[in-house]
Amino acid sequence: MRSLRLFPRIPRSLFAAPALLLAGCSGYNGGLESVHQPIVTRQTLAIDLRVESGALAAGEAQRLADWMAALDLRYGDRIAIDDGAQGNIARGDVAALASRYGLMLADRAPATEGALVPGRLRVVVSRSSASVPGCPDYSHPSMVTADASTSSNFGCATNSNLAAMVADPADLVRGSPAAPIADPATAAKAIGAYRAAAPTGAGGTAVKAEPAGATPR
Repeated sequence: MRSLRLFPRIPRSLFAAPALLLAGCSGYNGGLESVHQPIVTRQTLAIDLRVESGALAAGEAQRLADWMAALDLRYGDRIAIDDGAQGNIARGDVAALASRYGLMLADRAPATEGALVPGRLRVVVSRSSASVPGCPDYSHPSMVTADASTSSNFGCATNSNLAAMVADPADLVRGSPAAPIADPATAAKAIGAYRAAAPTGAGGTAVKAEPAGATPR
């Protein structure tokens, strides 16, 4: 006796279709953490200067000043000296030029390409920058979908603004340490000024009584 099939057979490949569709969605974000995070990159720039009698040679100080001006040094840049273990040669000259931009010399210079020629020193500037690649991203719409994900553009605005506004992009990687010493008196100044201030209106919370028959103002 031959059995009757009431429902047509469904190919197994159709069961895998939803998973394939989810895998193919670009910009998929199934959680509340944005997939678009700031990326910090560091650029290292260097210049070699001639040294004579423990100081910068004639014309080298001006060349260094022009180089710093062309780089438009700013907060967050790191300046260091690599003198090939010859001692702090001409360190004061370089520090004086760096102080014009409100920067101090770092204790150690990062590794750079090329050997340092004797009688020269290398000034190294390290600069970090932050950006959020791939933003804006409108590849996945912001609507209720079967994959229960957020928009592909989720987090782009917040993290892009953070990357653009942070003064030192390196703080996004290692954070910024707090001041080693805190002054309680300084921290309490704002509270003291608030408590000492006279109440607004010079009447405190008292309600002015209006005479009978008077029109309220």
